[in-house]
Amino acid sequence: MSEGTFHYFAYGSNMFTAWLRQPQRCPSAKALGIAELHEHELHWHKASKDGSGKCDVVASAAPNASVPGVLYEIANDEKSGLDQAEGLGFGYEEIEIDVLCSQGQVNAKAYRATSTDPTLKPYTWYRALVIAGAREHGLPTSYIARLEAVPATEDPEPTRHDKNMALIAGALA
Repeated sequence: MSEGTFHYFAYGSNMFTAWLRQPQRCPSAKALGIAELHEHELHWHKASKDGSGKCDVVASAAPNASVPGVLYEIANDEKSGLDQAEGLGFGYEEIEIDVLCSQGQVNAKAYRATSTDPTLKPYTWYRALVIAGAREHGLPTSYIARLEAVPATEDPEPTRHDKNMALIAGALA
């Protein structure tokens, strides 16, 4: 890790590099590769201010429980933008975790939901961002298939849906 940077483990929409590198987030974000958070499961129950469910990592004692994601290196001076985008203090808390990657075990920052509702579903555009990030970084096809199978709902604000889908299309073009 370079001086003046931190490691960040992305497991939801921030896996998609174009989403994470937006100017108000972390334009310096550099993907270091796939990482895995053991003894956790991915849930889509984080209560978002837009009324949908967002991703969360939840501790699990289930055999072989793990959440794959992407390990990023980000400039320290962009941490506040990430905190704001993630809703630190308003639905997410920052956690320090150890993830396993090609460099071995690495300590990274991540976010865990503090406000959850198991009845929530993600919007289709949010699920598409998570899937696009998983594909972009080559996460296992079996994991991508599980992401694709997550029930989602249409965003009642079509302009938000269209804007986010355009970001995906533009980044993949």
